[in-house]
Amino acid sequence: MTEQPKPVANPLLVLREEFDDWAVLFDPDSGEAFGLNPVGVFIWKRLDGLHTEEDILKELTEECEDIPEDAATHVSEFIEDLVSRGFAGYEVGKDVIP
Repeated sequence: MTEQPKPVANPLLVLREEFDDWAVLFDPDSGEAFGLNPVGVFIWKRLDGLHTEEDILKELTEECEDIPEDAATHVSEFIEDLVSRGFAGYEVGKDVIP
């Protein structure tokens, strides 16, 4: 059995946290910047190759209030947007031995 893919942040990016838990992701190679709201920052900090999208959603629902019913879709779309920009990727292919 294989593990679920685990998103991993691009280690070359710089996260600059601003006021009120907002932040900017900056790619020093391209000069591209990407603004993150507090939920985006929460998710970004869990893109460590240890958490699946499901793990991230579970933590989000435990730590935040007023989570919409379609939060799983939002989390997935946000991570896919980061992946499409080259800001994140996936840790895959590790076999799990029962």
